[in-house]
Formats: sequence, C-alpha cells, structure tokens
Amino acid sequence: MTPKLHQHDENEEASLRLVAWETTRNCNLSCKHCRASATKGPYTGELDTQASIRLLDQIALLGKPIVILTGGEPLLRPDIFELASYGTNKGLRMVMAPNGTLITKSNAKQMVDSGIKRISISIDGATKESHDSFRGVSGAFEGALNGIELVKEAGVEFQINTTITQSNLDQIARIQELAVKLGAVAHHIFLLVPTGRGKYILDQEISAKEYEHTLNWFYDQREKTPLQLKATCAPHYYRILRQRAKKEGNTVTFKTHGLDAVTRGCLGGTGFCFISHKGIVQPCGFLQLNCGDITKTSFADIWKNSEPFKLLRDANNLKGKCGKCEFKKVCGGCRARAYEATNDFLAEEPLCSYQPGSHKRQVV
Repeated sequence: MTPKLHQHDENEEASLRLVAWETTRNCNLSCKHCRASATKGPYTGELDTQASIRLLDQIALLGKPIVILTGGEPLLRPDIFELASYGTNKGLRMVMAPNGTLITKSNAKQMVDSGIKRISISIDGATKESHDSFRGVSGAFEGALNGIELVKEAGVEFQINTTITQSNLDQIARIQELAVKLGAVAHHIFLLVPTGRGKYILDQEISAKEYEHTLNWFYDQREKTPLQLKATCAPHYYRILRQRAKKEGNTVTFKTHGLDAVTRGCLGGTGFCFISHKGIVQPCGFLQLNCGDITKTSFADIWKNSEPFKLLRDANNLKGKCGKCEFKKVCGGCRARAYEATNDFLAEEPLCSYQPGSHKRQVV
C-alpha cells in the first residue's frame, strides 16, 4: 500500500537536506544559460582550503545533507578531492557536478577514493551539434560522453541533467533515451531560469503551455524508464504529480523516483541552499539574494536566522496567484523566476498556467 502524501511540517521543511556549493567559478566551457556567467578565471576571493574546511564543519553541524560540489567546473579546483574526502569523513554525502570534459582515468579514481557518491553531467542536446552549440565549445558533447565512460569504468554512479529551452524541447525524449543507453541512474530536467547568461537567451524560455505539456510528458515517463526522474526549477511538477494521481484514482501511484513523491517544488531556503564561490549564501543559485556571508557569520546562524529564509519557509507569505493556490505548500512556484520578473521573490510565478481552485479538493 502506497503511503498517503501529507502536507509538510514547517520545521521539517527547514531541515537542511541539500547544499549546492560553487567551489569555483572558473570554467572551461561558456554555456549559453550559465547562472554564474562562468568562464576561464581565475576569480578573486574564492574560499581557500582552510575556509572551505571550516564551511564543511559548519554544514555538518546541521546534519548530514547532500553536498553538491559544483562550479564553474569543480575539477578546476586543485584541492577538490581533499575537500570531498573531508566532507565524506564528516558524514556528509558528497556528490559532484562536473561537465564531463575534464574527467580522466586518474581523477575518476580520485572520485571513488574521496567518497563521491554520484556525479551529474549535463547533456543539453541529443546530438553533438546541438549540445556543443548550447555549451559554447566545440567537442563538449564528445568530451562529456568520454567522461561518462571513464566514471563508469571507475564505478561512479552518474545522472544526466538537461536544461530545457526552445532549442532542445523537441529533443528531450531522445536525450532521455541516450541517458538510458549510457547507463545513467537518473535524469533530472531543469527549466531555464533567466539569470546570468540565461538573461540573454530569454527568447529561448518555453511558454507556460509548453511547460505544462513537458511536465506532463515527464510524468508519463515514470513507468516507462528505468531512470530515477526529477524535475528541478520546475515546481509545478509537484502539483502535476498530485493532480495526475487523483485523476488516475489513486492517492499516490508513484515510486519515489528521485524522491519526487516526498519532496516539494521550490526548495530554496527550506530544505536547500546555495553557497557562492565567495561564501555568500543564497536560497538557490538562481535567486540572487544575499542571505549572509559565511566568512563573517556562521553558516548555521545564516541557515536558521536569515530573514529571506524565514519568509520562504511559510507558504502563507506567497503573493498573487501563488498565495491563493491550494498547491502552494507542494509547489511554491519558482521564487527565482518571480524575482527576475518582479524584483519580489514572494510574487507569483510568471510561468504558470494553472488557475487556483481548478483542483476541487484540498491538497493532502
């Protein structure tokens, strides 16, 4: 018997489950959608090894969350495996988000030795032409596939991430087929959030109608693919999960692919946060709100007491359509898209076609 979904306790939501740490902004690619507008550095003011170790100590005081070592390109940071090992020894679940092109037999083994549990590699096109165009560097597709083969040989679990835009919307099914063929354990889709270089491809953002259609298609794949599926920066998916389950006559019919049935839409500031290369804490990498500086204030203090985090933890603070929506506690709308559109991170999500009240029964 499948457990009934329940509304989340606010204190439970505020427990730290996932941290994305931009270990460096330095990168060897020049992706069109890059949140950080990352490019070849070096960048000044990045946390040094000792400051990074202190940060991992502080994260560990709040539990044992997943820590994503991201960038830029994390493999360009010389001490990345020292930090991964340290986090592993503190009981943190260390994962990494390289672009794949710099993976070698040697550093794939270092991933295993340092306790990296999983890596994510982005594939944003079903062909080398489309992926390389998106990534801004010729050879990025072949480099990513080569990196995947090397981590497979080393025994490192990997997932495929895909940012969905107008340019690849018609390729998503083929990208998912490629993920299966490559031996990925999961496919995570990301809906473009227009920040960083993403602002300059705003015309590539899919419409609210396409958004809804894509997420319903993604839901339909759950029983058709061996992959764990998760939609990120796509909080409406968690509304669709409930709507489709009810329509199919079940309280919940899902396997917990990627924990999709036991999480919620926008996790920014609730179960998740982002830490920049300089130690600035944000609700997520796309929501450019300075919630505190770990070089001046303890991470635990920022996580527990930052005013934006407190506001984000109570769905009753949401405004406009989101504030009236019966799904606000399981969706929440993308706070970063709201902020980019209105300069108010509590405003209604601009890319949502759902009208509150269309779903007759209160969400449980």
